[in-house]
Amino acid sequence: MKIVDVNEFYSPTGGGVRTYLDRKMSILAQRGHELIVVAPGREDSEEERPGGGRIVYRRSPGMPFDKNYGLFWDAAPIHALLDRFDPDVVECSSPWRPAWIVADWPGRAMKSYFFHGDNLEAYPKIYLERFASGERIERAFGWYDRYMTRFLARFDTVLTNGPALARRLRARHVRVDAAMTLGIERRHFSPTLRDPAVRAELLAQCDLPPSAHLLLGIGRHHREKQWPLVIDAVQRAGATLPIGLVLFGQGLATKMLEKHVGDSPHIRLFRPVYDRSRLARIMASTDALIHGASAEPFGLVAYEALASGAPMIVPDEGGAFEASAPAYAESFRAKDVVSCAEAIIRFFARDQTAMRTAAADAAARVRSDEDHAEALVAHYEGVIAAKRV
Repeated sequence: MKIVDVNEFYSPTGGGVRTYLDRKMSILAQRGHELIVVAPGREDSEEERPGGGRIVYRRSPGMPFDKNYGLFWDAAPIHALLDRFDPDVVECSSPWRPAWIVADWPGRAMKSYFFHGDNLEAYPKIYLERFASGERIERAFGWYDRYMTRFLARFDTVLTNGPALARRLRARHVRVDAAMTLGIERRHFSPTLRDPAVRAELLAQCDLPPSAHLLLGIGRHHREKQWPLVIDAVQRAGATLPIGLVLFGQGLATKMLEKHVGDSPHIRLFRPVYDRSRLARIMASTDALIHGASAEPFGLVAYEALASGAPMIVPDEGGAFEASAPAYAESFRAKDVVSCAEAIIRFFARDQTAMRTAAADAAARVRSDEDHAEALVAHYEGVIAAKRV
């Protein structure tokens, strides 16, 4: 099977999308399939990957607010590439110009729209939450869902990256044919990597002894991640319990978070860890992952932590909640500081050994990115067969 992904969010300096597509390209190549990514670039160029697959850049204007990414506008160069490659499947995940470029291409391929996020949840409902309820914001932005409905009608299949996003979109009457849950590169993570020395070192950097509790937060510094809520909740719970919090990440809100933490000795901000082995050891050595984002469609960090045998404290909505279970997790009302603090206190009142044992048992069942790729190909084969009929 040959798949072409017309993707505005792929960039050599990008993050999650680039990681997902590079890994997917390798997995598909190992199974005899080919993935070609068509992405905006500063100039026309092509890269053939040694293990199979290809990245084709077409010169495009940069994104106004993030020069790491570009924007497609002209359909002709994209249609010419699709004619040249003659794929079995064309994927698209941008709801703007690329969706219409792919929909208008007259080729034979099956067309797939893949939701990797929800702009309504990530932007208006985050930035306007101080002024209106979520329901009112959804009504005000109903035009956006109606807009998507028009181009989605021209695709053969519409997918999401997990059940949380599928439920959210369907509740707004947006078409979703299947939830194609993502997976993680599971080989990096294991409960056996737990290291008391790593735990003690992190607690020491929080000015706490090994007998204290250690919470771990991982994610970019962006408003949707709700890190101020997590920080405030940890400080509330820390009034009665010795708790250290280490946050790994960076982003537009880094300076704001540094001011929010202030001179608290028990909360530390660190830059992201890109070494997968080191990250896995940190995850396995924490007492719990704590997550604040309720808008995320897929809880990548939560699943990586679970694969490391780490219990978790998560909001009761979103992708991270999908990774949780009562045996090894506590949940709190999304966007509620007091509820989050109460969940932290409940968590540390429980039997820590029992929760870690339950998390370690669940680690082996975490879905891998290979599972995801195989399920995706099987779905596409079914849609193609039905289309032929």
